[in-house]
Amino acid sequence: MISLKLSQSKTIPYLTSLILLFSSCFTQSQSTNDTQPEKEISQISITKNQPDTTIRLKFSSGIRAIMEDSKGNIWFGSHQEGVAVFDGIKFTYFSLEDGLSANQVRSIYEDSNGIIWFECSTGISSYTEKKIITHKEKNFNSINNWQSGKNDIWFKGDESFGYNGKEIKPGVYRYDGKQLNYHAFPIISKKGDEFFNSVSTPFVKGKNGVFWFGTYGAVFGYDGTSESVLLQLPGIDHQNFTIIDDQSLGYDQGFLHVRSIFEDSKGNLWIGNNGIGVLLYDGKTTINFSEKKGLTSGRVLQTGGFHSPPGTLEHVFSIGEDHSGNIWFGDRDTGAWKYDGEYLKNYSRKDGLTCIHIWQIYNAKNGELWFAMDDGKVLKFNPTAEKNGVKSFERIF
Repeated sequence: MISLKLSQSKTIPYLTSLILLFSSCFTQSQSTNDTQPEKEISQISITKNQPDTTIRLKFSSGIRAIMEDSKGNIWFGSHQEGVAVFDGIKFTYFSLEDGLSANQVRSIYEDSNGIIWFECSTGISSYTEKKIITHKEKNFNSINNWQSGKNDIWFKGDESFGYNGKEIKPGVYRYDGKQLNYHAFPIISKKGDEFFNSVSTPFVKGKNGVFWFGTYGAVFGYDGTSESVLLQLPGIDHQNFTIIDDQSLGYDQGFLHVRSIFEDSKGNLWIGNNGIGVLLYDGKTTINFSEKKGLTSGRVLQTGGFHSPPGTLEHVFSIGEDHSGNIWFGDRDTGAWKYDGEYLKNYSRKDGLTCIHIWQIYNAKNGELWFAMDDGKVLKFNPTAEKNGVKSFERIF
């Protein structure tokens, strides 16, 4: 654990200095004799005390996830450097050495008991009782029996891609407040499909109770009711699931490469792909939104290995919605896009973006829209900036 603190310069009476010096020495002596010091973080309320955003994150590999917890702490998951928490005064860092299952932190959640959970590239960890715990005990008896509860949290499988010998098939873990239960997707698992069926996005709980999971090659919608799942065999329809994949869209296998999913305030599901742009599912039909808006290049319907030119929306790794109902997209190659329901506006480096690739678009509790960047910075969008002739984005962490 590493903590970066603000320096303070105050005039302290002589007697107080002696008391503080004695206290400091006593504390240092205790810490020296403690072979396993606990990792502690402060607890504040950012609704009463706004965090000091002049303090900067030290991450450089990119920010994959942001989450503000119920105590006012702000958590940041990095692409390759572990996790950091900001208490409004200082950052505290945790990594593999502190017990985290991996240094790539893709998603962060808080459960109903205030425990913080980390979905890493491999494994699942949590922060509780002032320490990091990696969870290895899991229930595999529910692999073919899907269930859901009010406060469930869902995670990808333990492997970076594919599945291990206990998971047997591609699927997800469900934490029900007591244990992690594994559920397999209703599909046939074939050798070579390890990447195709691996979860690639955080889960989304829709307004109608549907849980959405994005894998690299498909999107699964589970309606939350109990079902015994066998396999997605030809002619067998699982009424509890909605499956959006190459087959349902009429594509050749391998076109879909899902990197983000988001349900907006109207109940529309937006699917960000790495190569074919944004898909929009209204509950009945799916359209290629990017193609409809003329934001695709001639290389559309290919995987994400190519670089898209300016003015395109083809590699979408993040999607969000601001308080005015505008839908935002973070494109790997062309920056940020705002859609007001009719027009799209593109923002790039000239507007204050520190890089082009945006990993997450986050609605902060203070009303701001935050952008987690691939260069390890966190920016906020200033909606009045353009009117005042300044850049629309500014760094806050």
